[in-house]
Amino acid sequence: MKILHLSAVKNWGGGENQIELLCEEFKSDFPEVENLILCVKNGLFHKKLKHTDLNFQTSALSFNFDLRYSLKVVKICKEKRIDLIHIHDPKALSLVVLADEFYNLPLMVFSKKTSFPIKNREQTIYKYNYPKLKRILCVSKKTREIAAEIIKDQNRLKTIYHGISIKKQRQLSAKFKLRKELTLPDDVIIVGNIGNHIPAKDLTVFIETAENILRQQKGLKFHFVQVGQFTPETSTFLKLLKTKNLESHISFLGFKENASVIIPQLDFLMLTSISEGVPNVIYEAFYHKTPVISTNVGGIPEIVTHMENGLLADAKDAEELAELLLFLQENKVLISRFTENGHKKLVENFTTKQMAQQTLQEYKNVLNGRY
Repeated sequence: MKILHLSAVKNWGGGENQIELLCEEFKSDFPEVENLILCVKNGLFHKKLKHTDLNFQTSALSFNFDLRYSLKVVKICKEKRIDLIHIHDPKALSLVVLADEFYNLPLMVFSKKTSFPIKNREQTIYKYNYPKLKRILCVSKKTREIAAEIIKDQNRLKTIYHGISIKKQRQLSAKFKLRKELTLPDDVIIVGNIGNHIPAKDLTVFIETAENILRQQKGLKFHFVQVGQFTPETSTFLKLLKTKNLESHISFLGFKENASVIIPQLDFLMLTSISEGVPNVIYEAFYHKTPVISTNVGGIPEIVTHMENGLLADAKDAEELAELLLFLQENKVLISRFTENGHKKLVENFTTKQMAQQTLQEYKNVLNGRY
């Protein structure tokens, strides 16, 4: 079975990480699946793939409907005799639908990895209901519910949760020592957030939560750390730090290779997102037994159960997030219970092996004309 994975994203994020993890799992445990990734030339995903043993090719992509990418899809499908195309982002979906105008492409599946609504526009509706698009693999039940509003054939919608590679997590070692790099004493409590600087992550609320906690820290010492790729939005956050006089209390570290190695160095992981599919970082925190405090958005409450394996607050509520963090710090007996429950839930439900098995079954169903 020959699968072509399409990514038209120039940056690196959770979605690209999942493509890599899925292909690695197939290569390791399901050798009957032959994978080829097409990514954007000189993008962060391209640079990351250079350091793997995965099979990939690149294409130029200078604007949304760059025909060079579409023509490269056609060329690969012809030369490699691809059986199925797995599309991993909306831009790639547009480009492959365009490519199908030039050449009779194989059947397709699409991974919807966010809980953003699908725009109610004629062109968008058309591509998501494209006849050759036989599956939309949704990262959570919430994502599936949102996609269902615009997908005519509901049988195409399947929920497959992402996961992490237990083997890979065991092999990772941290070259970056957080306390040493930031010169933080052992009694300082480190609260971390991992996510690129995009509106969905709502990092303004992360800053406001830190401000709330530092104002009422009750004799405790806190330091807040944010890890993620800088974007044009970053300057707004840095200005806010300066305005609130928080520059010595919050560190924006930018993009870090294999950021998950930082998670066990955190005392708490905090997510302040206003929209999510299911962020990988929660799975990684579960694995490393780092307590999770998050907003109750997207697919997160399907993974994090309040007062069972983490704590949940409403989106945009910096005061509630601050209260939950202080509550957990003051009730440390709950931390071990939460983290043990999270670790167990991860191992039983959210590994790349399970994700690959379920994805492979959908590939087979599509190629055999089954629902």
